[in-house]
Amino acid sequence: MKKAIFLSLIVMFTAAAALADTVTVITKENAIREYAKFFAPVKANVRYNDRLEALSMEGDWYKVKYGPSIGYIHRTAVEKRAVAAPASYSRKGSSVSESEAALAGKGFNPQVEASYKRNHPEMKYGLVDSVEHYPVPERDIAQFIVAGGLRQP
Repeated sequence: MKKAIFLSLIVMFTAAAALADTVTVITKENAIREYAKFFAPVKANVRYNDRLEALSMEGDWYKVKYGPSIGYIHRTAVEKRAVAAPASYSRKGSSVSESEAALAGKGFNPQVEASYKRNHPEMKYGLVDSVEHYPVPERDIAQFIVAGGLRQP
């Protein structure tokens, strides 16, 4: 009898794992957050094409598991089908065209950037590049939100 119960439990857990939803990150970078708010503390960082185990859906947020971390990611940052990524966006590299990657990144690709630079030579794009790489600690972001009286959308 114990053996039958044990085998039933194994089959049940195996089936549950097989049926678990997997979602794939479709943004260049994103964060799994402690709770379902955009400014919640970050528990883990994810990148384009990372696969997450979807545990449940709470409003517009997926509760997900990524490695040892369990937290929340907004539905707009993931989709239920697997996607492939160009090497510059992914840890693995693959077959997505540059135009598809640009679409995922709101249409701004190297060709569009070059066009802007050509059409607006007075702009200092080096400053934009340096700002893009400037790290801002989560603690500072949280203080900014409180000081500015910002609210979640």
